[in-house]
Amino acid sequence: MLDHIFLSVSDIARSITFYTAVLVPLGITDRLDYDGRDGPPGHPDLKGFGANGRMFFWLREGPVDGRAVHVGFVAASEAEVDAAHATAMAAGATDNGPPGARLHYDPRYYAANVLDPDGYSLEFVYKSWQH
Repeated sequence: MLDHIFLSVSDIARSITFYTAVLVPLGITDRLDYDGRDGPPGHPDLKGFGANGRMFFWLREGPVDGRAVHVGFVAASEAEVDAAHATAMAAGATDNGPPGARLHYDPRYYAANVLDPDGYSLEFVYKSWQH
């Protein structure tokens, strides 16, 4: 089980705006800023996103290699997948696979894929057998 991820982004303000919009359809609405000076030497400033008081998706400014990361976000329904994809596209994402069944995985695997402003691969996924 994943506890958290740090994602380096090239423009922290742009990425905060993007993810603040894109994660809402998935119920990820909590935000927290962490001042790196409160951690051990060299700890980065972090901008966190989460739900139900649990922060698990963190942004930090730094070098970017969009090919290096793929993040799959859980959706509670096909409608959430559709909404997250539409919101991402409206927020400036690049389409990397429209909403639909991913038959190469399972007929019940419904997902949409986008590239964020730094080129990171994001997937919004509903797996009916996991709900």
